Amino acid sequence: MSGTSLDGLDIAYCEFEKNNKWKYKIIHAKTIIYTKEWKKKLSAAYKRRPNDVSDIDNAFGAFIANEVLKFTKRQKIKPDFISSHGHTVFHEPDNGITVQIGSGQVISALCKLPVVCDFRSGDVAMGGQGAPLVPLVDRLLFSEYEYCLNLGGFANISYNDSRGKRVAFDVCPVNIVLNRLANHFRKEFDRSGNIASQGKINDNLLKKLNSLSFYSSNPPKSLGREWMEKTFLPALHFFDISVKDKLRTVVEHVAIQVSLIVNLHFKVDRKKILITGGGVYNRFLMKRIVSHANANVALPDDKTIQFKEAMAFSFLGVLRMRNEVNILKSVTGAKKDSSGGKIYDLD
Repeated sequence: MSGTSLDGLDIAYCEFEKNNKWKYKIIHAKTIIYTKEWKKKLSAAYKRRPNDVSDIDNAFGAFIANEVLKFTKRQKIKPDFISSHGHTVFHEPDNGITVQIGSGQVISALCKLPVVCDFRSGDVAMGGQGAPLVPLVDRLLFSEYEYCLNLGGFANISYNDSRGKRVAFDVCPVNIVLNRLANHFRKEFDRSGNIASQGKINDNLLKKLNSLSFYSSNPPKSLGREWMEKTFLPALHFFDISVKDKLRTVVEHVAIQVSLIVNLHFKVDRKKILITGGGVYNRFLMKRIVSHANANVALPDDKTIQFKEAMAFSFLGVLRMRNEVNILKSVTGAKKDSSGGKIYDLD
């Protein structure tokens, strides 16, 4: 799993068991930090055309395969198969485009294992957003929570509506913007939100961000780097204020957008919300979310916080190998539920 915030490649060795209910276990997990060269390649890939990425697709597939081989050798394990999300380069579902690089065929050939990959394109072909895909995992593995929120490059949330239908969508950008602002201070990220906490909220910027049309549109909906570049960043850069104030205002914006969703649904006074993803370690951001949201925040074990997305795509791969539904039309807006993902097998 490689996220939009370019933190690194997440590898997780997981075990799944089903009796009356599915259960998961993250046995081993590791994040491979990208070199400057790979960060540069991945961050610049969107400047190409969607049909002109075969070289980096194969190269990134080889990179994934080599890291998986080192990981399995170090841990002395032999997986049944590899489930790979890859790295999203293009995501414009309204134009029928979504591309995740990291060739499954190359991974399979080098690792000598079956590979499930390319989870999103089939759903997009059926008119769906191709995202988010984790909500089915939330429903099957984390049903005790009213909400499941992930704070990654973008925030996404999932929950059951009043009819019991799973609803999920991207909420707003998080680390993909916060990290970029932290780069101005020559830091990869704003550790614990320390820099943001020193800034002041700019009311005009906050109002402009909160009024972006995406937030008033109904799900299914998803966000990608394209939207951030074309819409969010121009709004952010419109105001000539300090970077610290921008960081502080974006943190408040994220907390408000999350709380607007959490506070809108369910009649119970205090909802249970499970939060995972790198944003959990931004203590200041978490403090602001808790301040705004009428909910009891639950944090799982550290492995689940860091590697839930990687585990989720492992599970989606399990469902695909069993030819069971792993993508919900209620979430993506596609014509029907589907078992998404291409399978590359040595046979």
